[in-house]
Amino acid sequence: MTPVTLDVTSASQIQRAAAEIDALDILINNAGIAIYDDLSSFEVIEQHFAVNFFGPLNMSRAFLPLLTRSKGAIVNNLSLVALAALPIIPAYSISKAAALNMTQSLRAISAGQGVMVHAVMLGPIDTDMNRGFEIPKAPPESAAAGIFDGMERGEEEIFPDPVSQSIAEAWHTGAAKGLERQFAGFVKAPAKTPV
Repeated sequence: MTPVTLDVTSASQIQRAAAEIDALDILINNAGIAIYDDLSSFEVIEQHFAVNFFGPLNMSRAFLPLLTRSKGAIVNNLSLVALAALPIIPAYSISKAAALNMTQSLRAISAGQGVMVHAVMLGPIDTDMNRGFEIPKAPPESAAAGIFDGMERGEEEIFPDPVSQSIAEAWHTGAAKGLERQFAGFVKAPAKTPV
């Protein structure tokens, strides 16, 4: 594994990183911000979208050619708030909901290229982002192990921690997932060139 540090809001840094990397099997979009807000500041909403939505979108677009070549995977670390807003961080919730929809769209579009796109539906994890939020939190190491286990099982949505696992079955068999599958059928697979 080779970690690459960059600002996901900087198109030039993303392009430079994509040009410097020769091969890639897995892209993990993990950058995120969560600022307490009440939707009164447009700047705070923009910050959330710049990092939590456009960051993974731009990273995925930049690295998709390498992942197509390797038949690799994109892992978008999202949150349960993508499914139901947490009103103390609504801008974060909205940006993660948009990122989930983008992940589903990218999954359908990339399927014909052999790239798997995973949405990680994290519950509370014991990270700096959740400091001061007094609820039970999963250790980052166990969440990471759960993510890789879900990838190995080929899960489209990965629920890697105890809180998220409590809704996994309902998600996988629910109407929203069924509708995603139905809508994905509208994407035409690229035509194969005869050899």
